[in-house]
Amino acid sequence: LAGALVAEEPASQLTEPLEAVGEEDPIWPHQMSDLPVDPGYVFGVLPNGMRYILRENKTPEGTALVRMRIDSGSLEETDSEQGLAHYLEHMAFNGSKGIPEGEMIKLLEREGLAFGGDTNASTGLEAITYMLNLPRNDEDLLDTALMLMRETASELTISQEAVDRERGVILAERRDRRGFQQRAFEDQIEFYAPQARFRQRLPIGILPVIENATAEDIRALYERTYTPTNTALVIVGDFPVELMEAKIKERFSDWSGPPAPEKPMTGPLDTELKAQTDIYLDDALSEAVRIERLNPYIDEPDTKATRAKSLLRTIGFDIVNRRLARLARSEEAPFRSARFDTGDIFEDARSTGISVRSVDGEWRRGTLAAVREVNQALTYGFTQAEVEEQLKRRRTAIENAVKGADTRSNAVFAGSALSIVADDTVATTPESALERFTALEATITPQAVYQAMLEYAGTIDEPLIRFTGRTAPEGGKGALRAAFSEAMALAIAPPQEKDAVSFAYTDFGSPGDVISDTREDRLGLRFITFANGVRLTLKQTDISKDRISVRLSLDGGELMNTIQDPLRTYLAGSLTSGGLGEHSQDDLSTILAGRSASLNFGPSGDVFAATGRTTPDDLELQLQLITALVIDPGYRAEGVVRFRKGIDNFFETLTATPNQAYGTAIGGILSDGDPRFSLQSKEAYFALDYDALRASISERLEQGAIELALVGDLDEEAAIAAVAATLGALPPRETEFRPREDARDRPFTAQRGQREILHDGEADQATLRLVWPTRDYRDQPEVLKLGLLARVIRLELTDRLREELGQAYSPFASSSTSRVYRDYGTLMLTASVDVAEVPATRSALMTLIEDLRAAPLPADTLDRARKPLLESYDNALKSLGGWMQLAARAQSQPDRLDRWFAAKDLILAVTPEDLQATAITYLDPQQAVELVVKPRLQAATIAAN
Repeated sequence: LAGALVAEEPASQLTEPLEAVGEEDPIWPHQMSDLPVDPGYVFGVLPNGMRYILRENKTPEGTALVRMRIDSGSLEETDSEQGLAHYLEHMAFNGSKGIPEGEMIKLLEREGLAFGGDTNASTGLEAITYMLNLPRNDEDLLDTALMLMRETASELTISQEAVDRERGVILAERRDRRGFQQRAFEDQIEFYAPQARFRQRLPIGILPVIENATAEDIRALYERTYTPTNTALVIVGDFPVELMEAKIKERFSDWSGPPAPEKPMTGPLDTELKAQTDIYLDDALSEAVRIERLNPYIDEPDTKATRAKSLLRTIGFDIVNRRLARLARSEEAPFRSARFDTGDIFEDARSTGISVRSVDGEWRRGTLAAVREVNQALTYGFTQAEVEEQLKRRRTAIENAVKGADTRSNAVFAGSALSIVADDTVATTPESALERFTALEATITPQAVYQAMLEYAGTIDEPLIRFTGRTAPEGGKGALRAAFSEAMALAIAPPQEKDAVSFAYTDFGSPGDVISDTREDRLGLRFITFANGVRLTLKQTDISKDRISVRLSLDGGELMNTIQDPLRTYLAGSLTSGGLGEHSQDDLSTILAGRSASLNFGPSGDVFAATGRTTPDDLELQLQLITALVIDPGYRAEGVVRFRKGIDNFFETLTATPNQAYGTAIGGILSDGDPRFSLQSKEAYFALDYDALRASISERLEQGAIELALVGDLDEEAAIAAVAATLGALPPRETEFRPREDARDRPFTAQRGQREILHDGEADQATLRLVWPTRDYRDQPEVLKLGLLARVIRLELTDRLREELGQAYSPFASSSTSRVYRDYGTLMLTASVDVAEVPATRSALMTLIEDLRAAPLPADTLDRARKPLLESYDNALKSLGGWMQLAARAQSQPDRLDRWFAAKDLILAVTPEDLQATAITYLDPQQAVELVVKPRLQAATIAAN
């Protein structure tokens, strides 16, 4: 069978004959499946057994992605190696036979790849993946990328000195990742998988191994797992396949090594485990109940039949979750959210269960409602209308995928290629997916969906029940099990068919007249003004086929907040939860099924922004939705109810981690307590309601200036007509955005020096931040120098704190220059460190600042900071998001376009002496606000002593 499938594939699919690795051992999933593989992929295997998948793709144009997957992760470790797979990943950046230690990242930065953003790696339980994002399709850059991957594959030096230096970074990463969520996860897997191997092999490892790891230990794992037959290379991007393939063969054909190690055991999991209960408490955890059963794993190879079954049962699960979402959106919502789900745990078990997140103290009410809803579905199944709603969603998604197939991104294709290797899936085309869906659609009945879900879900009798939260449930474990039994005994009935609802907002009056129509020649933007004052900016581009990005800016936003009423516009972010005047949010979910339109609205600086992503077919509907929200927001009580259900949990976790504690306090510290930028009391948030919001924003909705931007694969005349019939048909509005000069003052504290912020997280976690005031956006050359200075500082922080001292895992620096608030900007440095290392870290930061002020930095450092920024400029207009950044306010803020064209030359003109002068101007050590975030427990201990 495998041979027959291979014979049916296009000649380009396998670049080496199957016999090269043994005809009885198929190499790729599609060789064992009746699914037609996407012919755009080229699959290959070298004589040494290394596999590769290639695809030529031009979205974004002139770029490429390179991925190397080592098919062994932390599960491969022995008891004495726990954490070494991740340690080894770090060592890949610490020198090889062809690259001196410390030079790999610098080499890539000189090529325009930013560390972290374009150069990264990850270690999981089953694999280690190395990632390079190439910002241009330069053949020499591809050579460099493959050279680095080849060095990583077998040429790492792994010196003891480098291992010792990296140890601090590993320990810092482990420290930073610890917290209430990690502890809760570890307790969870201990509960349902106490004997499983994966529980003992979390990638970050254990302290005794990390603290004592030697180069010999790491090299033994390296030589055992980094082998050709255990490796797959993926390249997707704007290169000819023949070139990519030739370079892979040139670089990797001489690699040899032992066979891939046998797949390690992941379990065991006891699928007979039932009727067990767990209560896990932590002050930072919101209340939740998980009701779950483990069932035997079902081995389902990726075939047409498997996908057909999966479609049926997925529709069933989605209908149940649609019902649960309806309950969560109701005025008497019994829970914050609930979900019915299923999934495989490796190849050891299937898990099917109900997750319920509730307001503290309401776990029982939420459990009763969610379990009853699931039980009703498992007992009686679904209605025709429910199935049709899901079918509409899927058909539209598949049809949209077909229309946009030619401009799928490199990331989409690379992700699919890695799934082929990791999950034995077959990469198929959207066209073949549509063909299969169309053939199945008539057979997808409520009964078929019900039976498929029922067969896969298994029983939920005598489940495992796990409670997490801040306070134990009254009655303990017995009460949890009693609540489940009570819920299963609640009265249920077959679901009733519901009448279809038609969209009520299709006629806004006579279409508006266009009074101005001009072109911006440099970028091809088209500027339209309607008689009622609404402005429209169009950018036609097919960089994303059949996709249109939409952004409406309406005058107002956060500038409407005042010292007396700092939360005046806060609830606007929840306005869509109240639906429209004629439709609840839940009604809209049904009405919009099968349509590419959505509602998103909220305050953003000096405007209220409504955003969406749609298609040419649904552009008019998207505009009708936005217009309906402007003229007739629903203000339904359920929107406020839903908002309030999150307030208690938000306040309970304000200081749960160093980052949360910092985020809670920093606004008030930097503004000297200005209420507009400071956290208000819990009571103030509970007091917010739609009546007050309506009084605050109705006049803006009715009168405020509107600027609309449409970017994408659009027909300009059709788009103008659609806007004319919606926003353009509204009564006259203000034509200019209000300056609100009196609201644009944002204070920066005059109190410099050290401040202390306390957190309630791990006892060894601390964060040190230095913040300086800078300036607003108006002086573009100065703004760009500040941005470059922040990038330089980021490089230096990585070199000094991470590589040299091993104190911090991901130190960072950033510059922000405000367009909303006059004369306001900040430059910030941050490092998360062990609480005992705060003094040494502070000293290192101050030394860095002094060095930047004392002398010009090396030209190479500036180039390593500048080149990734220049590459980001070159690639910015290769996505709809990049275009929207320019188009959104192109008419009301025309300087954005001039700044865009000036930026690159200004960046190139910056010298080391310029950055020294910028550091002298802004980074006076005496003018820094120094924030030390430390554990409350430690601080209390110090105070007691």
